[in-house]
Amino acid sequence: MQFHSFTVQARADTPLGPVRLAASPNGLSGVWFEGQRHEPSAHLYGSEAWALAPGDHPVLQEVAHQLQQYLGGQRQHFDLPLDLSGGTAFQQSVWRALLQIGRGQTISYGMLGRQLGNPSAVRAVGAAVGRNPLSVVVPCHRVLGADGSLTGYAGGLDRKRALLTLENAPLLAAAAHPMKATA
Repeated sequence: MQFHSFTVQARADTPLGPVRLAASPNGLSGVWFEGQRHEPSAHLYGSEAWALAPGDHPVLQEVAHQLQQYLGGQRQHFDLPLDLSGGTAFQQSVWRALLQIGRGQTISYGMLGRQLGNPSAVRAVGAAVGRNPLSVVVPCHRVLGADGSLTGYAGGLDRKRALLTLENAPLLAAAAHPMKATA
């Protein structure tokens, strides 16, 4: 992924754990749970890390506030300027399609590929969903396996389950309670 050279970052605590937030001059460009798969670690930690944003950075302050409201059940959707330019054209098309999945709704990777006009691109769609840089805000957690199973959330399946439960999304019994699944 390519990020704007003037990207800044901040850290925020949420009910699902700490997140790293990133913003470019064009808008919100990153929301990653700390340690999340595919996070741009070199940009978030260490000597090459993005600069820390001032505490009054308007986009990062607002996303932290909206995340608290959303995860607390007081907000139904996000209203933020987004910068999706870090991804390829294909990734951006997948991420824009994710924004069209309503709260409480789910879709399979295959159906998402069909909606994008590329039904044979299930793996490519899955890879693009997995590399979504805006966890929760761009709702990649709403994508399920073909059989409705919880699969592949870079922030962890427990968080995916918690987000879908918060949104009252229908879950299969085995997905909602994996220990109760029968062979």
